[in-house]
Amino acid sequence: MTLQHIEKTVGIGRHEGGSGTGMEPLRLLTRTSARILSRYGVLLSFLVFWQVAASSGWVNSAVLPPVDTIVAALWKGLIGGSLLGDIAISLQRAGLAFAAAVVVAIPLGLVMGQARAVETPLDPILQLFRQTSALALYPVFILLLGLGEASKVFVIFWATLFPLLLNTISGVKEVDPKLLEMARAYGARRLTIFRRVVLPGAVPSIFVGLRLGATTALLLLIASEMIGANKGIGFQVMNAQYNFQIPLMFAAIVILAALGLIANQVLVVLQRRLCRWNVSAG
Repeated sequence: MTLQHIEKTVGIGRHEGGSGTGMEPLRLLTRTSARILSRYGVLLSFLVFWQVAASSGWVNSAVLPPVDTIVAALWKGLIGGSLLGDIAISLQRAGLAFAAAVVVAIPLGLVMGQARAVETPLDPILQLFRQTSALALYPVFILLLGLGEASKVFVIFWATLFPLLLNTISGVKEVDPKLLEMARAYGARRLTIFRRVVLPGAVPSIFVGLRLGATTALLLLIASEMIGANKGIGFQVMNAQYNFQIPLMFAAIVILAALGLIANQVLVVLQRRLCRWNVSAG
């Protein structure tokens, strides 16, 4: 092989390497776009269809406004501050009820899952209350607690309690018996077994209950604010509908959906951090 052939081969290699380096950002952009479209393509297509249908007169735009009109109403409500107070009050109600449910349900579920003497007498009445709709009991709560904040918070607490309680009990009962036997064989005390085996094994199921409870809290928040409330996102939905402010009504619905997505994502991230050892946490 002559010197000229060697120089030509080296030059071609450099040219191809430079070309590959230049194409790398394009490939990365293509892969990212493909991932975004595979996950959000249907949602984006739905929003585009909604916009076109409402703008072109295929549907009554007074009843189903275009997406850009809803976004404008949402922006105006947030920037003007008219929706910020409602968001704060709704978060306060749902957050207080959810926190109370966590404080009651998780310790009670951990005890009931381990102690049959506690579970046996409590299970029938809990099953009875669980099968009774919280909305059906809401008039009872209003009669007992009035139309103020107490009845609204309590009905959210009541509905949130049972998903969290039942998932906690289920998580404790589903701990691998072999792990419990091994811990006892090594002479571990009951408190150590609870702390090192039972509680970590129940955490994934507890987080499932937390996510279900957060969704339930938001659903009952809307219902409670539609009855006897003068502030809150649920109240804004009904008030805008009564006054035929349809874009504002949809803007409030978007806020409720966003709150639910944010709450769920926060719990998912927290679960992944606390349950790295668990495959299902991913």
